[in-house]
Amino acid sequence: MHATWNALVKAGGDRFAFILVLTLAECAMGLALAFFFPLIDTAALPWLLLSGVLHVGYMLFLTEAYAHGDLAQVYPLARGTAPLIVALVGALALREALSATKLAAVACIGVGVVALSLRGGGDLGRMRGKAVAFALGTACFTAAYTLVDALGARASGSASAYTCAMFVLSGGGLVAVGLVRRGVTALSVDARVWRLGALAGALSFLAYWAAIWAFTKAPVALVAALRETSVPMAMLIGVVFLGERGGAWRWTAAGLIAAGVALMRL
Repeated sequence: MHATWNALVKAGGDRFAFILVLTLAECAMGLALAFFFPLIDTAALPWLLLSGVLHVGYMLFLTEAYAHGDLAQVYPLARGTAPLIVALVGALALREALSATKLAAVACIGVGVVALSLRGGGDLGRMRGKAVAFALGTACFTAAYTLVDALGARASGSASAYTCAMFVLSGGGLVAVGLVRRGVTALSVDARVWRLGALAGALSFLAYWAAIWAFTKAPVALVAALRETSVPMAMLIGVVFLGERGGAWRWTAAGLIAAGVALMRL
């Protein structure tokens, strides 16, 4: 689901307007579903507020990354470096010890996704500098909100209620940014953008809802690493549907990711 909605963003034309529609859909789903879950514990509120800010930053950086680079390059770099950051911080700050096998799995996935992004997809076989900068910035935001949401969900008493509140807050924040940047014309888009943006928003909501629930059941580093199994799917979508370049190098890198996932299960 995550790779699919990222592909929709990449192909969405006016990506900022598309992201606004996407976040409005997330916000609407959060509001509609919030009534079915209990109120979150007040201990989670600081994490919730911080998460809203981080998710807005993530969306802004992601939009710029796709403006400068291919899906098959930006997505692996943005997603693949995040679990390495999460594993390190999780071990130090959350005291989540990982076995040697699990550390090897995280390393395989991380190396695989970075290798996937650096060859065979863009001009001269490598990414443009701005794409790299925004992709790495996106990775930092991803790692930060992953850790914050893991702490927030565990403190909230209800992962589902936390998910709804987070999407309402982040959606409202990004729409506010859009109104500041573009005024009331920010959402003046055609029906196709509304349809695809709403679809992408629903996929994003469901994918991250599952992740937040998993944060309450397993070490955050393992969940973060397993989320990166969407990287080969993003590569396939980029090559088959968006006309981006593939090659043996990228499929080898995808094999590293698969090996990492297999190690996770040992």
